[in-house]
Amino acid sequence: MARNEPAKRKPNGRSSIFFSEADGKWHGWVTMGVKSDGSPDRRHRIGKDEAEVTEKVRVLERQRDAGKTRKPGKAPTVTEWMTTYLETICPLLVASGKLAPRTLDDYRSKARLWIVPLLGMHRLDRLLPEHMEAAYAQMYAAGLSSSTVLKIHRILSRALKIAVRRELLGRNVATLIDSPEPADFEPKPFALEDARRILKAAEGRRNSARWSVALALGLRQGEVIGLRWEYVDLETGEIRPWFQLNKAAWRHGCSDPHACGEQWHKPRCRKNCRVHRHEPGCPKDCARSGHRCPKRPCPKDCTGHAHRCPQRQGGEAVFRRRKGKRKPILICPPELLPQLREHRDRQRAERARMGDAWEEWGLIFCQPNGRPLDRTEDWKAWKALLQRAGVHDGRLHDARHTAGSLLAAQNVHIRVIQDILGHARVTTTQRYVTPPQELVQDAGQRMGGALWGTPEKPNRN
Repeated sequence: MARNEPAKRKPNGRSSIFFSEADGKWHGWVTMGVKSDGSPDRRHRIGKDEAEVTEKVRVLERQRDAGKTRKPGKAPTVTEWMTTYLETICPLLVASGKLAPRTLDDYRSKARLWIVPLLGMHRLDRLLPEHMEAAYAQMYAAGLSSSTVLKIHRILSRALKIAVRRELLGRNVATLIDSPEPADFEPKPFALEDARRILKAAEGRRNSARWSVALALGLRQGEVIGLRWEYVDLETGEIRPWFQLNKAAWRHGCSDPHACGEQWHKPRCRKNCRVHRHEPGCPKDCARSGHRCPKRPCPKDCTGHAHRCPQRQGGEAVFRRRKGKRKPILICPPELLPQLREHRDRQRAERARMGDAWEEWGLIFCQPNGRPLDRTEDWKAWKALLQRAGVHDGRLHDARHTAGSLLAAQNVHIRVIQDILGHARVTTTQRYVTPPQELVQDAGQRMGGALWGTPEKPNRN
């Protein structure tokens, strides 16, 4: 190789390596392709000796030949790429129905609280598995559960996967480490007698049929809240729960969210907290004493206190397709139809009393003025109902697990239960089905009879 060879004297596209007396270093140029404007995409590498530059040139050539050429220019940091991913790419997924607005809000929250503070300073192409493992260790030390850390890992892995597709990265480093193990969760479906107590306690209360629908059909909370009369046939009993009702997050409508949120943003450190103790003005023993950290203004994309903004925006309720591509048609139990007809008559009476104050959404279960039910208030009503029924405490989603378990107890085929619950995989349905203890005892008695009992003789007549 010639010394002092000009950098751009390779019209045939071959790489060039030469020594420059101007700076006393070796330089390498590699043609990686063609830029968007039609000019050659030439990458430059520099080093102290020829061997170092030769190795750098060979790395670029291997990337080019393997079709893993990174776009020209400096690679973005993790913070810059997460901003692009959450503010440009994900909103398109929300608009197309592939991503729920509430899911995007959760992505933004976890990125703001954990991904950016712990990994945001790294360049995307220099992010190593060791960096991610150290960040996860800090999350565990801050008291996060393994399920939350797993969610953060999946968010980051998905963002890096898109970066690889767009040739910003050569590999997804999130796939090089073992993903965090989710915490073992045992659902607590209600037994048949407990389910009957719940329905008995709901009698006479407003929207009592809402809990009958949840336990009989296993619909999700958003699906029950978003169920409309036009998708229910009270003659044939067909129910088409094709939509969920979700509420968009509140956004600051003022010009300075920092000043607006300053009076509300007063985080208190949790036990073993490692997030706030190094912030300016925070005492060294903040994590141990639970000291209230100094006031901090809301970050630019904070929505935690946007509902208190005098000029707040968003918060509207929107219908979106339920999970999955299927459009199931469920058959309402005959015993439930009279409850729905009675509920419709009471709702018509409420509409007549409200007059012009009634807002017509077409919802089956709504507030006294016709507006959609609030998720939090719906959850509170469920908790109060459990106390009134005298059964064990449980999540609202446990009603869905209860429906699956009760269907299995009635010898309904697992594939039918899968269609009713709307699962894409039967393995998901199996996690929703918990055999009643009576069936487990019966199985033990049958096995004992088969092994040690006297089998009945077949009747040959």
